Amino acid sequence: MTLTVASWNVNSVKARLPNVLDWLSEAKPDVACLQEIKTVDEGFPRMEIEDLGYNIETHGQKSYNGVAILSKHPIEEVRCGLPGDESDEQARYIEAVISAETGPVRVASIYLPNGNPAPGPKYDYKLAWMERLRLHAKNLLAFEEPLILAGDYNCIPRDSDCWDIAEWESDALALPQTRAAFRALKWLGLTEAFEQLDGRGHQYTFYDYQAGRWNKGHGIRIDHLLCSPQAADRLEAIEIHTKTRGKEKASDHIPIVGSFSL
Repeated sequence: MTLTVASWNVNSVKARLPNVLDWLSEAKPDVACLQEIKTVDEGFPRMEIEDLGYNIETHGQKSYNGVAILSKHPIEEVRCGLPGDESDEQARYIEAVISAETGPVRVASIYLPNGNPAPGPKYDYKLAWMERLRLHAKNLLAFEEPLILAGDYNCIPRDSDCWDIAEWESDALALPQTRAAFRALKWLGLTEAFEQLDGRGHQYTFYDYQAGRWNKGHGIRIDHLLCSPQAADRLEAIEIHTKTRGKEKASDHIPIVGSFSL
């Protein structure tokens, strides 16, 4: 059995609902981790998405942030919010166990802070959040189970993951501290799915709305699937669904989909 797990920052699920429904109908991912849903839980368009055969769990926030997990399999053991800071009210993390036919798979939908302007309080929050994520991921890896941490990491891992590093080198997404925190996360024993199966430079998951970036091909790769050894060993394919970015009223992000033989 193949289980497909997708990550997509939809940039407002209500504003992009026709595109979201079209993509779900066409791509049919078994699990879709959404970010920036930009709605409280009660405002999420459950009926329309449930009609496509999905169970839904959300961790919403009015107008900002918000994450969701959609699954064609039962969803259990839901956790909303990243441990480590009880004062953090931003809805950026949801985790659950997917009860697939071949066994449980733990997934998380992650919307990591942007961090700009850097330096500053927002960048401090980003780095602190990444350290909290590292500590939590370390605990999750102790379960020795298939684990997929999917999301918008707001991190450009390599110079070749953006169209022009000179434009991004002073941005919070590409600063050395950001990349070091991302590497520290992977050094726990996590594998980045795209890096494992593809690894080419200049394959992008985000094109800014400004300055005609999409038409010029000026993108960056910041959406990632990080996999435990038990998931990475079963990774069969990774795809970036670029055509979604060319649609009317498109999200500025693009879905990335991993296929796992579980």
